[in-house]
Amino acid sequence: MLEKGLVQVYTGDGKGKTTAAFGLALRAAGQGNKVLIYQFLKPPSLDVGERFALQLGAVRIRVEALDAPWDMSKSFDNEKSVAQTKAAISQALERIAETAEKRFYDVLILDEIVFCLSRNLAKLEDIRSIIDRRDPAVEIVLTGRGATEELMALADLVTEMRKIKHPLDAGISARRGIEF
Repeated sequence: MLEKGLVQVYTGDGKGKTTAAFGLALRAAGQGNKVLIYQFLKPPSLDVGERFALQLGAVRIRVEALDAPWDMSKSFDNEKSVAQTKAAISQALERIAETAEKRFYDVLILDEIVFCLSRNLAKLEDIRSIIDRRDPAVEIVLTGRGATEELMALADLVTEMRKIKHPLDAGISARRGIEF
């Protein structure tokens, strides 16, 4: 449906990167675009409200998740887990590049891929390949903390969510339906 696809990056240490991407997905789907959201480091077993809502089938948005066990507080310390996750991310990015090239979807959202890049779980060359190989009408949205200058240079739009105040700082735990 899109005539010209752009590359968007939502980054920063503030809340709202995934939320903004899902909002864009709803808007795009509402205008008849086919949307794929691929969530990295949020395995299928993770209970996230946005994925559950879309699985109810009211909106035609496909959500996939990297099927690799990941625990943000423990996995970086486990070399085997890191190696397995790197390999799974690389394979997923190759499949996504093929999807972008063949324009199976008008909008591709790669949730948390920016964080994966910043922590060396993914390679910039793989993201560049998706951007370069994609059909010119495919919109790509990349979310996650830690966007580098090099990644931002590849984008047409960059938005930084900046934390000013967050309830986690006051000891308030993440709440079902709001933070996940």
